Amino acid sequence: MISIDNRDPRPLYEQVVDGFRKLIVAGVLAPDEKLPSVRSLASELAINPNTIQRAYRELEVLGYTYSAAGKGSFVAATSATADLHRQELLERFDAVVAEWDALGFDRQGLRNRLEEGGKR
Repeated sequence: MISIDNRDPRPLYEQVVDGFRKLIVAGVLAPDEKLPSVRSLASELAINPNTIQRAYRELEVLGYTYSAAGKGSFVAATSATADLHRQELLERFDAVVAEWDALGFDRQGLRNRLEEGGKR
C-alpha cells in the first residue's frame, strides 16, 4: 500500500501523506474506506506510531480524510479530494510559471508545451 524510501530526503510523515494522497486521488482507496490503524501501519512500515499519527492528522487537515472518534480515519468524499488535488496542481503550476518568468524564459514556449499536452 504505502512504502517508505530511506533515501528520500522528505520526512517520513510526508512520504506517508504523499502515498495516501496518491492512492486516494487515483481511486485506489474509496470514499469512506477505513485507513489502517496507526499501530498496524507503523508496524508494517517499521516506523514510530507517532509518525503515522502525524501523517493522519495532516491528511485530515488537508481534507483527504476524516476521523470518527474511537473508529479510526476514513477517506473523505471523492469530489472534495478531487477539488483539493486540482487546487494543489494549480498552485504547483503557478510556482512553475513564476520560476519560468524569473529565469527570463519566453512564455510562448510554455504555451506551446501546454498545447502539446506536456509531451516531448
